[in-house]
Amino acid sequence: MKRQVLLAGVAAMMLTACNHQPETALTLSGLDPVKFQTTVNDAQTQLYTLKNKAGMEVCITNFGGRIVSIMVPDKNGTMQDVVLGFDSIADYINIPSDFGASIGRYANRINQGKIVLDGDTIQLPKNNFGHCLHGGPKGWQYQVYNANPIDNTTLELTRISPDGDENFPGNLTAKVLFKLTEDNAIDIKYSATTDKKTIINMTNHSYFNLSGNPAQAATDHILYVNADNYTPVDNTFMTTGEIVPVKDTPMDFTTPKAVGQDITKYDFAQLKNGNGYDHNWVLNTKGDLSVVAARLTSPVSGITLEVYTDEPGIQVYTGNFLDGTVTGKKGIVYNQRASVCLETQHYPDSPNKPEWPSVVLEPGETYNSECIFKFSVEQ
Repeated sequence: MKRQVLLAGVAAMMLTACNHQPETALTLSGLDPVKFQTTVNDAQTQLYTLKNKAGMEVCITNFGGRIVSIMVPDKNGTMQDVVLGFDSIADYINIPSDFGASIGRYANRINQGKIVLDGDTIQLPKNNFGHCLHGGPKGWQYQVYNANPIDNTTLELTRISPDGDENFPGNLTAKVLFKLTEDNAIDIKYSATTDKKTIINMTNHSYFNLSGNPAQAATDHILYVNADNYTPVDNTFMTTGEIVPVKDTPMDFTTPKAVGQDITKYDFAQLKNGNGYDHNWVLNTKGDLSVVAARLTSPVSGITLEVYTDEPGIQVYTGNFLDGTVTGKKGIVYNQRASVCLETQHYPDSPNKPEWPSVVLEPGETYNSECIFKFSVEQ
């Protein structure tokens, strides 16, 4: 939103951003909305609070389309914040991270940052071991989305990405619709259109610690992934092009097990290459949103997260590069494996692997993707 907006409009937006609470009121998760009000690249940032009748709360900032906090009840009925993040916009700006972000234009990695469209080679930025990761160093996690708070449970974010944004072709309009449902689910719908042939692959990059205490590693969390195959990576975290079975390997989560059970078995090359789990699983769900793609449970809190998606893949990343140098909300230091990310997606480097599901978006077409994070409690 431009700064020329009338003062009355700004005031109204601030009140809406805080769900009609005074702007000094803290959220249930303890966030101060005032600390999220600033201007980045001539656009206003805010904190938006979604609440349902069950008492669940989700706080989102339009800086990077980031989920900042998720408050859900544990097995004792105590509300817990189950995602990592920062408690001010200054930290999101000054400390590079993907915490909670709406990633674009292309989630995950593109080999050497190169794509070919209609015979033309396009060089994208290289920002991760010689590859383009999460849209490049100026990806959408560092941009301001236009925000439209629809009601107390719904927020629509829009990102207008110009032709040549991080060298991606096409003027692209992308939307992220967050809907907090009455059964404690966050339903995220992505859509995009373009005026020139391009690629698109969006995801949410929330770092989950379902215990509510990210000072403790999430390696005790019990994980199920509905996938018989995964895509291996080399030592630069780039997919090799293979699709291989998980059976009889540490990559097998078809039977639920603790995240940390096999994570340090570095004699298995994939865990060494990934510094733990940082891989794409090929889902068995075949795009069926009614079939669970992944399930994560904290044995401490009893909080369970189920993931549903129409995407063909899910990236499981176990916070391997958190190293204690970042301090998050409430002054908690984020150490290695303090979280688990479950990023629904097309496979990494799909533009360079034509045998995999396509990520190409043509003018006149609409990209659509959906991810549902559903929370419940195991007693």
